[in-house]
Amino acid sequence: MAPHVATQRLTKHNAAMVEAAIALLKARNADALLVLLDGSTDWKRIADMAAGTDKPVIVAVDSADDLEGAAEAGLKPLALNKEKAPLLERLQHAILESAADEFIRTNGEVVAVYSGFHQGRLDSISHLQLDERMRRLTTRDLQMLESRVPLPTIKAVIDLAAQIGREGREGKPVGTLFVVGDTRKVLEHSNDSGVDPFRGYNRSFRNLLDAKVQDDAKEIAQLDGAFVVGSDGVIERSRQMLEVSHEDLTMTKGLGARHWAAAAVTRKTKAISVVVSQSTGTVRLYQDGNLVMRIEPMEKAVTWQEFAFEPPSSSNQSDT
Repeated sequence: MAPHVATQRLTKHNAAMVEAAIALLKARNADALLVLLDGSTDWKRIADMAAGTDKPVIVAVDSADDLEGAAEAGLKPLALNKEKAPLLERLQHAILESAADEFIRTNGEVVAVYSGFHQGRLDSISHLQLDERMRRLTTRDLQMLESRVPLPTIKAVIDLAAQIGREGREGKPVGTLFVVGDTRKVLEHSNDSGVDPFRGYNRSFRNLLDAKVQDDAKEIAQLDGAFVVGSDGVIERSRQMLEVSHEDLTMTKGLGARHWAAAAVTRKTKAISVVVSQSTGTVRLYQDGNLVMRIEPMEKAVTWQEFAFEPPSSSNQSDT
């Protein structure tokens, strides 16, 4: 095995930033320290600096190869696979993964140190109150989702939906719907709304875990209809119109037909629906007919949050 080579040096400045973050961790009695890096570093030295605290030290980088030796040093390694993603998205993803792996309590506090302005130079420290930002994102919620759809699949769909909500397509806002899991029953409530560009392709060319397929899906998202996605991430159908009853649903006023259909199909099946609002870019996730997660566009301060249910208004059901 090749020797471990640091790709982000733990310079005097970077080490001082880690020490400052550890000091804040102790002062606040926070639940964990998150060190978000651009590459591998001297893991043992970070572990030695944190030896005076019994809190987990989570080290997050983009490539699993760069984490060699981190676990052996007593750290909690996370591979993000988000090299080209914006900082806030990488930070959010690191917190999401940490909660899923039960490194942190989602009603607690985390101190994060990261490169906010210059790659390779730690320059920012944040004290995150997770109860304000991620109330709905609990370990129990994540385990529940994983019991229906494997977590890698639902995360890939959520990440794609968040990109569509944030970027749109060619400068124009795009709204779309992904229905994930229980595809046989979902298709019983679906009809084609037009020519399906994915029809006839090999499964490997329809798997949303592949970046190229995600790019293709972004193009098709501009067209009418929903994506029906298997638990393995394979798009079984696109451009599907869902025909499901909206009876006994509780929705926020202002949400239109796409959101009603998303909630209703999860009431009739064991699927999970992920909806992108065309007007706001907000991503909503439905399960069992209920809204269980909401993600605002990444440019805004709010990320994962609790949601208050309101009765629908018959006079205003436009899509938002």
